[in-house]
Amino acid sequence: MNTYAIAAIYYFEMSRWLRTIGQSIAAPVISTSLYFVVFGSAIGSRMTQVDGIAYGSFIVPGLIMLAVVTESVSNASFGFYFPRFTGTIYELLSAPVDYAETLIGYVGAAATKSVLLGFLILLTANFFVPVHIQHPLLMLLFLVLTSVTFSLFGFIIGIWADGFEKLQIIPTLILTPLTFLGGSFYSIKMLPAFWQKVSMANPIVYLISGFRYSFYEAGDVNLSVSLLMICFFLIAAFCAARWMLKSGYKLKN
Repeated sequence: MNTYAIAAIYYFEMSRWLRTIGQSIAAPVISTSLYFVVFGSAIGSRMTQVDGIAYGSFIVPGLIMLAVVTESVSNASFGFYFPRFTGTIYELLSAPVDYAETLIGYVGAAATKSVLLGFLILLTANFFVPVHIQHPLLMLLFLVLTSVTFSLFGFIIGIWADGFEKLQIIPTLILTPLTFLGGSFYSIKMLPAFWQKVSMANPIVYLISGFRYSFYEAGDVNLSVSLLMICFFLIAAFCAARWMLKSGYKLKN
């Protein structure tokens, strides 16, 4: 494996991220802080606890997942689409760099950014509410798996999109609503029985539930099911991204 190529892509993407630190880090952290103020104070004053957990603390895992999912997709999709837009991607495609190495470089960088952002939001949350992590290693596992999975999904969008507006369609119209409806701010158990069953069709439910379990040992879905689902999503996204790169989908004229 060409580790030099992977490192070059990885460091280039990380450097680009550092050049836009305000947009990449400050904006998500400030947005999440506003969620804590609005939801934690306004709603938390009326709904004090959920599953025996203070409401402000209860929403912490959901807010971290919201930011991580959004930023993973955004970083990976833009990171690969922009070289396509400028035409510089063809220099990479003509270089002696395997498609797997390209995938690892771009997705690895996007996932790293999301993991760092997740930890920054977790640190920020401690200024607003008490946060207790019962299973730190499990929390890290879910954070990394989610970051890699949605970075792969963002990479797929970066190949599929043929315009900047298409980069925003799926994250804005699909992923963000699914995350809000996936139990970020409430427990699925609070819904009527019919809507609980409907919610189980939302893949984000499994991610948030497993991630929340690592904090408070409370979740809407069995932990094993959550782990199986995130692994399934990761494998499916990897296979799709690998096929698109290997076949040259929308990359070869």
